[in-house]
Amino acid sequence: MKKFLAMVLATLTAATVLVGIATTAPSSSGDSAEALAGSSFQAGNIVSDANFYDGDALSAAQIQSFLASQVSACSSSSCLVNGRFSLDSRAADAMCAAMSGGSSLSTAEIIARVGAACGISPKVILVTLQKEQSLVTAKNPSAATLERAMGYACPDTANGGCDPAYAGVGNQIYWSAWQWKRYGNPAGTSKYFTWFAPGAAHAIQYNPTVSCGTKTVTVQNAATAALYYYTPYTPNTAALTNLYGTGDSCSAYGNRNFWRLWSDWFGSPTDASTTAFGTIDGVEGAYDSVRVHGWAMDQYSTASTKVEVTIDGTTTTLTADQTRTDVGRAYPGKGDHHGYDSTVAAQPGARTVCVAAVSSNGATRENLGCRDVTVASGSPFGSLDLVQAGPSGVSVGGWAIDPETTAPIDVIVTSDGAQVARFAASAVRTDVGRAYPASGSVHGFSTAVAMPFGDHRVCVTGVNIGKGGNATIGTCKTVTVAGSTPIGSLDVASTTRTSITVGGWALDGDTTGAVPVDVVIDGVATRITADHSRTDIGRIYPAYGSLHGYNATIRAAAGTHTVCVRGVNTGAGSASPQLGCKTVTVTNRAPIGSLDVVTALQGKVTVGGWAIDPDTTASIPVHLYVGSVGRAITATATRTDVGRAYPGSGDQHGFAATVPAASGLQQVCAYGIDSDGGDNTLLGCKVVRVP
Repeated sequence: MKKFLAMVLATLTAATVLVGIATTAPSSSGDSAEALAGSSFQAGNIVSDANFYDGDALSAAQIQSFLASQVSACSSSSCLVNGRFSLDSRAADAMCAAMSGGSSLSTAEIIARVGAACGISPKVILVTLQKEQSLVTAKNPSAATLERAMGYACPDTANGGCDPAYAGVGNQIYWSAWQWKRYGNPAGTSKYFTWFAPGAAHAIQYNPTVSCGTKTVTVQNAATAALYYYTPYTPNTAALTNLYGTGDSCSAYGNRNFWRLWSDWFGSPTDASTTAFGTIDGVEGAYDSVRVHGWAMDQYSTASTKVEVTIDGTTTTLTADQTRTDVGRAYPGKGDHHGYDSTVAAQPGARTVCVAAVSSNGATRENLGCRDVTVASGSPFGSLDLVQAGPSGVSVGGWAIDPETTAPIDVIVTSDGAQVARFAASAVRTDVGRAYPASGSVHGFSTAVAMPFGDHRVCVTGVNIGKGGNATIGTCKTVTVAGSTPIGSLDVASTTRTSITVGGWALDGDTTGAVPVDVVIDGVATRITADHSRTDIGRIYPAYGSLHGYNATIRAAAGTHTVCVRGVNTGAGSASPQLGCKTVTVTNRAPIGSLDVVTALQGKVTVGGWAIDPDTTASIPVHLYVGSVGRAITATATRTDVGRAYPGSGDQHGFAATVPAASGLQQVCAYGIDSDGGDNTLLGCKVVRVP
């Protein structure tokens, strides 16, 4: 590009340009428009800006269809309609937007991409391909012809040669479009091209031969000026009189043929569906919005016009009234107040932004193009890392950032939809700072909030700054609050033949430690500690741990009992509440039997009888007492009569023993001993006189 600009600067002072000037008339490219006459040619308004700068005028499919309509059959694969050509990818600059290329693209694809990127109508490119090298209708173009497809950087002074840096179909189309935009001196370039500036009268030669003279032409628009910069000659009367043929030795045909070809193919180049025109200089995604800037005007009015920006079906109308001195220089009769630069609200995500210029009477619109952008959310974001109930309240922690500021923002904590706290998320979180270095580290939050007993849905909202709105931080969480009054459960109350076993859990929200509980059986309390592991309780109340279970066995007599458990309050809260009650029955049966015989002998007594514990078939102990002296024996002797009377218990339940005894009257008693440690049974007592 630098090489080309150097060549321009070196040669433009001599009123020549680095393009083919077509001083000879090419043959007609088809049937002429029936009403087209040279007298209709306007040297100062060859083509309207609206038509010339409409980069989206034709799609690739429409261009391909047009090319096919111009050639009935190709003699080779080099025709524009069927050829494949290369196009370099290009970065954005002041003239053209970024553009992707390819090594084997159709002509239609190349024209459509370049037109859209540079804002030059594909119709301009098609007409130029024909008027420079007759390529649109060529059935077997040579390689040399294709190399100089648009006549760009191929001056007549080079005897048909072209700068190799700009040779080839893709290069020729791109650099021609690029140069047409450069002629308008867009923002970011120098004000170099002024000698055909719109709104002024200029002496334009009829032919490179100076002696052929000039015509004074008032150039009416930028598009016509661009054609003269590209081919700096205007057709004389002879060229216009023989519109499809040759004129005289002073005739030049480039701009005549451009106008004629456009008229034949696409209708009048100066009539457009709207009188409005302009450009999109840029569309940039911002927070919950897009910035759209450029300029627009009505070619028949100096008043500021309107611009419509459409995003996702919603249209916002702007006034293009900002000062643009560059536009004023390009269109000196129009003034400077035709710029627009505004921020329009948009939802976050991938968005397509379309801009249209509105005519001064509001009746018509000209599409200036569409751009795809990504809109970022300006709303706060972050993470709710912790919601946990503990003795000090419900701990809430995490981080929150508003992308539009590095300063801390406020967060609002709600419980079941009601606000319970608001404070600044200003704690240092180095991990957040590493993840979001542009925002910094002071975005953490941590607090404890009092909440009553029960389940609560806890949410945190980031308070928005700037664009966007308040936003939920992370995901809301449900937390179970223990409260200050002890809570828990009597999960189980089971019995043996002599005892009651209780089990459950108890927790006081004021402490993480184990709490006492009272087990009350028929009104009699036994205090134990709820310090057994209960992992299920630990999962529900993670701040309190798992050591809140209780389990105890308490002796109880046979019969029905009411068992209750109370949590013993610690710290704040009400008196110790009841955690649950159950009714249980202890079913232990006392031993049965009989002291059948007591016989006194010299210095001793002989006893006999039987004893059974109904809860077992095993032989049970029997305790004999002679006066106050006891002796333990076991009822293991065979008693078939007992076995018959109690068939489920067996025969081995008799007892017989001789025990020492002092002389005199003695009371002899026998007790059946319960196998489960329950109440013993008196089997009988007898009084005898021991000799």
